[in-house]
Formats: sequence, structure tokens, C-alpha cells
Amino acid sequence: MNLHEYQAKQLFAGYGIPVPASIVVDDLASAISGCENLPSSRYVVKAQVHAGGRGKAGGVKIVSSQDELAAAVKSMLGKHLVTHQTTAKGQPINQVLIETPCDIKHEFYLGALVNRSRERIIFMASSEGGMDIEEVAANTPDKIHTINIQPAAGLQAYQIRQLAFACGLGNQLKAFSQTMRGLYRLFRDKDLSMIEINPLVVTADGELLAIDGKINIDENALYRQQDIAKWRDATQEDEKEYRAHQFGLNYISLEGNIACMVNGAGLAMATMDLIKLHGGEPANFLDVGGGTTADKVAEAFKIITSDSQVEAILVNIFGGIVRCDLIAEGIIQAAKEVGLSIPVIARLEGTNVDAGKKLLQQSGLDIITATGLTDAAELAVKAVAKVSA
Repeated sequence: MNLHEYQAKQLFAGYGIPVPASIVVDDLASAISGCENLPSSRYVVKAQVHAGGRGKAGGVKIVSSQDELAAAVKSMLGKHLVTHQTTAKGQPINQVLIETPCDIKHEFYLGALVNRSRERIIFMASSEGGMDIEEVAANTPDKIHTINIQPAAGLQAYQIRQLAFACGLGNQLKAFSQTMRGLYRLFRDKDLSMIEINPLVVTADGELLAIDGKINIDENALYRQQDIAKWRDATQEDEKEYRAHQFGLNYISLEGNIACMVNGAGLAMATMDLIKLHGGEPANFLDVGGGTTADKVAEAFKIITSDSQVEAILVNIFGGIVRCDLIAEGIIQAAKEVGLSIPVIARLEGTNVDAGKKLLQQSGLDIITATGLTDAAELAVKAVAKVSA
């Protein structure tokens, strides 16, 4: 789960990481009245969306008067921001963050994530922070310095010094140490999978300040992070993916026209690979889980058919924990509820497979039963070609 910048900074402040004075607002009146409490007559107005590249897309503006502030807020709120990390539609701007600007002397990058190959939290830092950090990583990777944290030992003082000196932050060592220790505690306490400050700046006064912040939380741990789970912003997520999440389904939108409904992530990946192998394009990744029910299958169908790109549906279920006849009942139930008008190819194997196939064949619906996974993929590709012809 992603957090907005203002939410990340709220957590930063609680862990001793310095951030600029700011307010977050969702209407113009609050912006004008709230800024009276900020210690500046100049402001930085930032669109709050779950995407990077806001500055280059007009989502960050520096203003010097109340009139300019009002114009900047009105130009953002209620609009969609399109960046290189969004779709062509962009992300809706429902809040803006208004901060006091600072005199930046130098920009740095500081972040942490889980290094799964090493089973460690890894910190990354660079003296080349800012909007072009991706180019730094691609073109001059030697300017990005890393340390891996041994879980039993935790973050060590020598590792902090190692990153500070590599980035030229010797004069800010104490403040940098406080920031790194705060990030490490925050990472562990809140079950994060990624945390990033870009830029972390040294001001003209020699102070260290977190100007931007990104946080991603491990969704598998949200059950023990209920306070943060309440911060989820569904408007920033794909509508179908969020709806699937509400029903315990693992769904990811793709760009093809053959929808997939599979039980098991590995089987889902294999199904998409076979669709590609036979010349088709998967429209989604959808894992309904090992213990799915007819109701969940029906909901999965509703989510799939809400995608106007879908021209055929491939159902690939291996009945181990779940019975194939229950899956068949869910398919039939959903097809009737949504008035299904596109072909469905079903490959069922496992527990009660014969009963499941019989239910599908006697349903009177446009459901094609496949004899194997390869057969199912071929039938799905042919069905789409027939629809498009």
C-alpha cells in the first residue's frame, strides 16, 4: 500500500526526521486560511498523488503571494495529474500539500527497501538526488552507495558514517545519523517494503531536511498496522484492483483482451505465458486463491467483465482445496448475473472435475470446456480472433 507524501512526512516527524512546516488541504478556503499559520510569505504547492515525476508534470509550484497560491491550488484540486509514472488518464488530485520553501544548497537521495536476495534491509544513498535520480542509477550507478543491515545487529554507527562520508555529508553527520536511525526504526516498526527521501537537502544554513517522502507498506502486514491501513486512498488505485482487494482477490490490470481467472499465482503466470505463446494478450492477472467460493468466482467475473477491452475469458482451475463443481456454479451464477456476451473457455481439473464440466455443459451458456491448459490457451486465442473478425 502506498502513502501520500503528507502521510509519509507525518510518520517522518514522529521518528525525528526533520520536515518543512506544512498543511494539507482539500479546498481553496482551507488553503488560504491555513497558510496564515505558516512561517513564510512564499509557499510550495504540491499535488498529492501516488506517482513520481510531479515536478516535471506541473504538480509542484512555488508561489510568492496569496493570489498565486489560490491560482496554483485551483489549477490542481479536482484535476488529474499525468506523469511518466501514470496512465494517460493520470491520477486524481484530491489534496494538495502546502509547505514553506527552503534555500537549498545541495540535494541528496536516501532510501531503503528489502533486499530479498540477501534477506536484509538495504539502504541506498547518493549525492546526486533530485528529479533525475533514475538517470543517475542508469548512467552513473557508482554514485549510488549501499549498505546491507544484518537483522540481528541492526543499523551500526560505522555504516551511517560510511554513507555520510560517501555522500559528502561529514559536516551533517549528527543530523544524518538521526535521520537514518529514524528511517530504520520506522521501516521495522511499520512493516515497510520501501521508504525514500528524494530529495534530502542541505539548506543554506547547513540544516538537513526531508523535502519529499515516499512510503510503501507490505500489504501482508496491514492487519497489524490498522492505523496506517485507514490511510489507504482508493481513488489512487485502479478501480478494479481495489474492488478485487475488498473481496480477497489478487487482481492486476494488464493491456490485453483475454481475461484470466486462475487459482494459484504460479498457475496464473503459466496461463498468461501460454496465452502469449499462442499469440494472445492477457488482460489481467487474477488469482482467486486456493480456497475460493462460488460467490468469489462470481465477483471475479463481475470485475473481469467491467473491463471493456476483454473479448474472452479463460478460466483455469485446479481443484485441490476447492471443488470444481463449486467453481462451475460460480461461473454459471456470474454469467447469468452480468448477462455475459463474450465466450468463456474453462479448463477444470481435480476434485469433482466431471461434475463441474457437466454443470457447465448443461448451463446453456456460451462456455467452452477445454481438455488441457494448452488446449484452453489455443481456444481462447481463437475465440478472440473470431470476435475481432
